[in-house]
Amino acid sequence: MAKLILSMETTMLKEIPLIKERTTIGRKPHNDIQIDNLAISGEHAVVITILNDSFLEDLGSTNGTFVNGQSVKKHFLKNGDTIELGKYRLKYVAELPQQTSNADFEKTMILRPGAKPSAPPPAEPAPAVAATPAAAPAPSPAATAPSAQDHSSTSPGMAPAPASAPPPAAAALPLGAIQLLSGGNAGKEMELTKTLTTLGKPGVQVAVIARRPHGYFITHVEGASFPVVNGKALDAQARQLADHDVIELAGIKMEFFLKS
Repeated sequence: MAKLILSMETTMLKEIPLIKERTTIGRKPHNDIQIDNLAISGEHAVVITILNDSFLEDLGSTNGTFVNGQSVKKHFLKNGDTIELGKYRLKYVAELPQQTSNADFEKTMILRPGAKPSAPPPAEPAPAVAATPAAAPAPSPAATAPSAQDHSSTSPGMAPAPASAPPPAAAALPLGAIQLLSGGNAGKEMELTKTLTTLGKPGVQVAVIARRPHGYFITHVEGASFPVVNGKALDAQARQLADHDVIELAGIKMEFFLKS
C-alpha cells in the first residue's frame, strides 16, 4: 500500500496511507490531509489512487503545487517523489512496483467544439527474432528397445493418435471505447487503450477512466459537480462501466461500449 509522509523542514509529522481513491489536501478541515497554513489553499490538491498507481492533481491553488522542485498541474507519482506545499513536504512511498507509465496518464481528451480526439498511435511491429532449434537428446537404449507391453506404437498404415488439445486461454478483456453523442464532435470515437484516460474540460469537470484486468472504471477527478452515468450522478468512489453506459461529462454526452 502506498502512503504519504508529511513533514515540515526536518520534522516528520505523520504518515497517511492512501487507502481511498481520492485523498484531498488543503487548509480547510474537511480535507483528508489538512495543513493549517495560509500558504495552502482551502482545497489545494488531490491524490487519485487506482490499484497500485497514484497521481497528483493541483486544484487551482493560489501558490501552486510542486513535485521535486517543478511546478505541476498533473503528475503521475513515482516512489520517492516529494510534493512541496509551502514549507511542508509530502513524500510519496510506494510499496508495490508500478506498471503504469507516465504516458498512460497523459492521454487526455479535451471536450470542446472543434477539438478532434487524437487516435492512439499505431503499434510498432516487434523485431523478428530467428529461433535456433535446440539439438534433440540422443535416445537411451531402453527407450529404443521395443516392449511387449507397449501398445501405443503406430502400426503401418495407421495415423498416430492426435495430441491432447491445450486448455483454452482465459478470455481477454474486450477493448473499450467511447463515442461522443453531443457537441461539435458528435460521432467521434476514441479507443481506451491506455491504463488511465482522462476526459473533460480542465477547470470545469474532469474524470478518469481506468482500464483494470476485470473491467473499466470511471472516477471523478475535478469539478464541483460529479459526472453522470445513465442519469445518476457518481460519488467519490469509482464506478464500473457496463457496455452502452451513457456518460454526461462537462456538458457532453458520450457512450461507453466494448468492441468485439
